[in-house]
Amino acid sequence: MFEIVLAQLLTGLAYASTLFLVAAGLTIIFGVTRVVNFAHGSLFMLGAYLAYSITSELPRTPAAFFGGLLLAALVVALIGVLIEVLVLRRIYAAPEIFQLLATFGVVLVVQDLALWIWGPEELFAPRAPGLGGAVELAGAFVPQWSLVVLAAGPLVYGVLWWVFNRTRWGLNVRAATQDGDMAAALGVNRRLLFTAVFALGSFLAGLAGALQIPRESVNLQMDLAVIVEAFVVVVVGGLGSISGAALAAVLIGLLHAFGIWLLPQSSLVLAFVAMALVLIARPHGLLGRPEVAQPARSQAHAPFIAADARLKAVAAIALAAAACAPLWASDYWLVILTEIAILAVFAASLHFFMGLGGITSFGHAAYFGLGAYGAALGVKYLETPLLANLVLGPLLALAGAIVSGWFVLRASGVYAAMLTLAFAQILWSAATQWIEFTGGDNGILGIWDTAMPAWLATREAYFLLTLGLATLSLALLRRAAMAPFGYALRALRDAPARAEASGIGAMRVQWTAFAAGGLFAGLAGVLNAHHKGSVFPNSLSIAQSLDALVMVLLGGLQTLAGPVVGAVAYHTLAVELTRASDHWRLVLGLTIVLLVLLFPQGITGFLRTRLERRRAA
Repeated sequence: MFEIVLAQLLTGLAYASTLFLVAAGLTIIFGVTRVVNFAHGSLFMLGAYLAYSITSELPRTPAAFFGGLLLAALVVALIGVLIEVLVLRRIYAAPEIFQLLATFGVVLVVQDLALWIWGPEELFAPRAPGLGGAVELAGAFVPQWSLVVLAAGPLVYGVLWWVFNRTRWGLNVRAATQDGDMAAALGVNRRLLFTAVFALGSFLAGLAGALQIPRESVNLQMDLAVIVEAFVVVVVGGLGSISGAALAAVLIGLLHAFGIWLLPQSSLVLAFVAMALVLIARPHGLLGRPEVAQPARSQAHAPFIAADARLKAVAAIALAAAACAPLWASDYWLVILTEIAILAVFAASLHFFMGLGGITSFGHAAYFGLGAYGAALGVKYLETPLLANLVLGPLLALAGAIVSGWFVLRASGVYAAMLTLAFAQILWSAATQWIEFTGGDNGILGIWDTAMPAWLATREAYFLLTLGLATLSLALLRRAAMAPFGYALRALRDAPARAEASGIGAMRVQWTAFAAGGLFAGLAGVLNAHHKGSVFPNSLSIAQSLDALVMVLLGGLQTLAGPVVGAVAYHTLAVELTRASDHWRLVLGLTIVLLVLLFPQGITGFLRTRLERRRAA
């Protein structure tokens, strides 16, 4: 037993070392630039791919092998500099959520470039020369390379501690982390400092990826797999705290190692449960400071303006054309239009509390998935019909939003957003691993045949039902946004202290908005489950949450029509690019980045600005 415990302990510490290398770069970048860099996982993946290519061409000697790993990390650092100079430098003044969207576009670009260069197959790198065996420690056999990786974490931590505490450059970084404006006033070149910090963070991510090649295959799924856990480590440790990242990495690494051994059915969920518990007890992480979590840039939105007669006419014509779609659209486009109507409700449900209330969610798929699974489980175990599921699914999502919102709204900034992600990942893990109840990755099938009444058993009839419910949902959300409740929500977003002094109950108003968003997301999930005829864990996944974020931001946070326009633009673009090219991620990613750079207000925000200028002229 002792040998097994020791082996798991060392395995967990080696994994913690990898997590620390990735998380340290991520927390350094956020601490100085306040950028939530979703592309950090892509830099980790590039480090692994470049290390594979470089070491495969070098002589089989230890010096050449380790030199190849360092060279790969240095190349990733240069790539990080290019990303910072070409993309992020232009949007540092934008709200953090738009920077997240830009880095998501970079993720798509990097993933497609990696696919084009290295192909879709898993790659297996050569073993480290002289380090391919195992070492016996107190009866436990531990791979030699695991010990190398284990030692890398403390070594890098020591170097970083010395740099940030014993050098002038480190002093400048710490000053910029605590008060960037004051550091700039004292003569610190913030532009150069940001670039250098991004290069350092990218180097650490590339080094972490390079160190993985003797242990595991190199593949295109490495980026999303590591970035989620890196975010968990950074948030648990405290944003901007390297020591916090080290402590949290050890905690998550040991949970991972011993969870797989002792609780294999719960291994996926343990890290997120730990994050949720830490943030509930310490809303700013283990070693984080309250001021680190506060948004560096707050931006009051312009008031909503009621559409004039021309815009109302355009909306009416568009709705009439959609209602007539069964007469003119092919079966293919009828399916696409049904999906757009569902996604419009999903995006609008997120926009209701994010656009109006400034409450960012990285896990909105939790409520979409709860609605979908509520309907699917009702069909599977109770044979409930569609009309019953249209009540059951949204109510289940509403309950989930009420429970999670109580914890989320007691945190702030990125911490609150990460709590929403934790809740979504806990549900995703349960759906994946509770195979007896949810079917796991096999999903729940046959929903259409079991639950659909005869009068709705055609695609045309179901599209009209979906369109009608979507129109009603959007109208209700718009009415709430333009009512006194919506004004109170926006007041809490733009001037919370003044709003509360005026008698507006912050928790009551924001919690109600969050719950309403969950309710309508659950409705979208029910409609999607019946449309697809099946439900899988991906309805609760990070990718689903990111889709909602992208649609809201592309459409525009500052207008009520933004989520609808964003859903139409994003889904149509994604579907058509998928049909037209194998490299659709590259085109879609570049499109997202360009839209953020050129139209930071989103499509409808840009059109609104043009319209206001024309009226003023």
